[in-house]
Amino acid sequence: MPLTHLPACSSALQLSHFTVTTAAGCGNQANLDALLNNTTGLQHNDFLDVDLETMIGRVAGIEAQILPKHLENYHCRNNQLAYMALQQDNFNTAIEQAKSRYGNSRIGVFLGTSTSGILDTELAYQSEAFGNTGILPDSIHYREQHNSFSIARFVRTLYQLSGPSQVISTACSSSAKVFASAARYIELGLCDAAIVGGVDSLCLTTLYGFNSLELVAKDLCRPADKDRQGLSIGEAAAFVLLEKVLLEKAPQEQPEHDSSQATPVYLRGYGESSDAWHMSSPHPEGRGALQAMQQALQSSTISAEAVDYVNLHGTATAVNDHMEDMALSQLFSSPVDCSSTKGWTGHTLGAAGGVEAIFSALCIQHDFMPRSLNTLSVDPTFTQHILTETRHTPIHTVASNSFGFGGNNCCLIFGDRPC
Repeated sequence: MPLTHLPACSSALQLSHFTVTTAAGCGNQANLDALLNNTTGLQHNDFLDVDLETMIGRVAGIEAQILPKHLENYHCRNNQLAYMALQQDNFNTAIEQAKSRYGNSRIGVFLGTSTSGILDTELAYQSEAFGNTGILPDSIHYREQHNSFSIARFVRTLYQLSGPSQVISTACSSSAKVFASAARYIELGLCDAAIVGGVDSLCLTTLYGFNSLELVAKDLCRPADKDRQGLSIGEAAAFVLLEKVLLEKAPQEQPEHDSSQATPVYLRGYGESSDAWHMSSPHPEGRGALQAMQQALQSSTISAEAVDYVNLHGTATAVNDHMEDMALSQLFSSPVDCSSTKGWTGHTLGAAGGVEAIFSALCIQHDFMPRSLNTLSVDPTFTQHILTETRHTPIHTVASNSFGFGGNNCCLIFGDRPC
């Protein structure tokens, strides 16, 4: 961009590199292909001996992933999934280049998860050895596996980083809220760049827990469908290198941008709220969701009319989908194009915000709005324009919603322009 045409703002936060691994594919290209080809990653439940009739978004190959020798105490499904994802899309190279620009202490780590490595602990409690002795096996390392901070410590140790770090666990908004936290740390000058995103893996707690809440569908999840029956649980890992870009600098002085991610994508704004309406249900009129979206627009200094597409939280549960539609109807003066991408991945819980942030970036880079996969007949009570076919059109601005239990809400605004 010529200096004479620089926007009024002096800096921006750029998603300079990212990678996503879901049941739909390992790496950006595989997930992009799935989105464009309507290929779901959902399959019939075959996870361990979990006796539930449902569809799950299971990432293939996690069990075979071997961690580096010096990180063997971190061995658990969640960290295996994280390591697997970090090997994609030259992400390791991007972090090494960032370290050379800023130094180890100036790169933060802000990640979201809901259950971390709880699966290993669950299986340990079921083991014959524990039943006989009441003692957990030596293979259990709570600090490196089960502890919620495990994923941040794992990534920091892997890359030898010493900057600020934080794990947010606010259920399904976890890895959206980390974008807001990282942005504040960077804006305060506490770090120059940050690894943001989230990881959540399949475990007994989420599968049986959501089933006990009667929120799990037996068939494919069908967001916004009039006959939707509930969600499909998935697992995923998403990582973004978020960097502060000084817009007055010449292009050669800017952070190196991966040519495979040619269109720059920026975090334009973020909004958070907590309506605290109910432990597991959102406010019926979408009050907290609306507040988060309003704050996101305010911080991005754009109007609702500037949003081209909304990536819905869209869990395919009766209450959540209806609430989100009500909130959108209060924000937009006319119906907005929107869809849920959980038909590809399942609901990846603590990783959902990060996954859908990257999906939003892919939409901007490749100029398309994905359909709401598996949605056969849109709920006639809905006011917004639910996409039942993928639309190919220039996309400049995307809003991505993530709403968690306890009314923990977050909306992120992404765009192809810094401000």
